[in-house]
Amino acid sequence: MTKTYKISEISNMTDLSIPTLRYYEKLGLLKPARSSNNYRIFTDKDLRWIEFINRAKATGMPLSKIIEYSRLREQGNETIKERIDILEQQEQILYTEQQKIQIHIDFLQNKKLHYAKLIAKYKNHK
Repeated sequence: MTKTYKISEISNMTDLSIPTLRYYEKLGLLKPARSSNNYRIFTDKDLRWIEFINRAKATGMPLSKIIEYSRLREQGNETIKERIDILEQQEQILYTEQQKIQIHIDFLQNKKLHYAKLIAKYKNHK
């Protein structure tokens, strides 16, 4: 028997609000089953997909790219190359950001080194 979850449970488990989960459904990112009462029914598979969405968003991937990835995913294994391309594009964006951040870190470290030398010089002249 497959474990199922209500939208409120999924919201608590993923830290996404219920309106966000409904919005993702409206965008076609989520496609939960429906009960006879028309309540959304989520499974562990849905939960794993939401975790992917959250991680992709955490990398800075725009929702439009996540939607594109989702549509490719629904088409099956013949779109794996295209999905890899999307992931590689985002990876390259992160590497570029990492380089920019490293430049900022280097600047701060150099400034601290400059001040450390000034303090040492000041102490030696006392």
